[in-house]
This record gives sequence, structure tokens and C-alpha cells, in this order.
Amino acid sequence: MALWLEATRNIDDVAAADIAAAEGYTRIAPDVKLGDNVRIFAFVNLYGCSIGDNSKIGTFVEIQKNATVGVNVKVSSHSFICEGVTIEDDVFIGHNVSFINDKYPRSTTGNGQLQTESDWQVVKTVVSDGIASIVGSRAGFRAPVKRSENNNCQ
Repeated sequence: MALWLEATRNIDDVAAADIAAAEGYTRIAPDVKLGDNVRIFAFVNLYGCSIGDNSKIGTFVEIQKNATVGVNVKVSSHSFICEGVTIEDDVFIGHNVSFINDKYPRSTTGNGQLQTESDWQVVKTVVSDGIASIVGSRAGFRAPVKRSENNNCQ
């Protein structure tokens, strides 16, 4: 597994000190599954997810547990990929894209207590593979969504 942490935009000349700096500002939990040649920029938070070969994760991205990013995927900066989201191969995710995995998001239960994981169910979202699958900047998706290669949302 080759992992490339980047602290600068100059990807042709990344010094060891720059990689160490990126590691200091990036959190990759031990349960993350990374493919070969994954490139991760600074200020990224990854836990319990999987990322396929040759994918690129931009600055200020969070990918939660049980989320899957396919092969050759580019996730641009300031994006949020929550639990239950599957981004298949060869997909481009633009800047500041957010997914919501709950049809009826609430912070509290009916009796006013903060919700826990047992109070709701994850609703899955799939962005299908293919070169035509592009999610534009500032897009938001509230589950359930299946975005197919012909760009129709269902």
C-alpha cells in the first residue's frame, strides 16, 4: 500500500518534512482501508471507511465509518461523506459537497433527549461509477439518493 500525504500543492517535489507536516494535521484511524497510491492532503479526518486505489482526498474532507470511496475517485476540498455513502469508481466530487444519511434528521428524540445511533437508521446513498458521474461544487444530498452514470438522480 502506498499512501501519499501532501502538505503542499507541488506534488512533483514533496519533501519528507512536508509529508510529516501533513501527517500532523491529518487523522487516519487504524480501521481505515486504503488502496494503493491514495493521495491525502492535510486537515483530513478518516475513520472506519475504505478508499480505493489511485483516489485523491482533498484538504478539509471528512469520511465517516461505513462509507466507501471507489477507485480513481477525486474528492475535492471541504467535502463531507457520511456513513452509508458509496461513491463508486471514476467519480469526481466537487468542492464543498455534503451528504446526509437520514431522511428526517433531528438532534433529539421525542422526549427531548439527544439522539444516539440506536434512535435512527442510516439511509444509503450511491453515486454510480462512470466518467460521466460528476457531483458539482456545493451540492447537497439527503438520502436516499442513487445518482447514476446518465446523471439522473433517483
